[in-house]
Amino acid sequence: MDSFYFEADHNFSTSHDFKVAKIIAYDLIQVYLETKLSNIGKKEYKEKSQLEPKGKMIWTGNKVALTELLYALHTKGVFNNGAAELKEIAIYFEEIFNIDLGQYRRTFLEIRERKSDRTKFLSTLEEVLTKRMDETDETF
Repeated sequence: MDSFYFEADHNFSTSHDFKVAKIIAYDLIQVYLETKLSNIGKKEYKEKSQLEPKGKMIWTGNKVALTELLYALHTKGVFNNGAAELKEIAIYFEEIFNIDLGQYRRTFLEIRERKSDRTKFLSTLEEVLTKRMDETDETF
């Protein structure tokens, strides 16, 4: 005998409510699984986290700034748990931002030769983000 019988409110439910609820739940699970299985073979089906953006993002900053960001992210190892090669990341950036980085390795050498602020773009990013946070703090 199911234990639900003793927990049910006899003034509100009948003796078969639990069984009917289980049948409905199994039907819903079946529909869900059939939908997922039918979508596996379809190329246009993607999970929400894999959706392509509707519009193409265009990098409007200069190539040196993107190269500086590229090297910083590669050095930090934020792609594929640090296993992504620099060339792979560069190709990916070129594709998603619709830009040709050209000889990004030579650009990095030029960045390294800077006298005053070697990470000019990253420093600017930190400044503007900190300023935004400070302004947001002031409004609250």
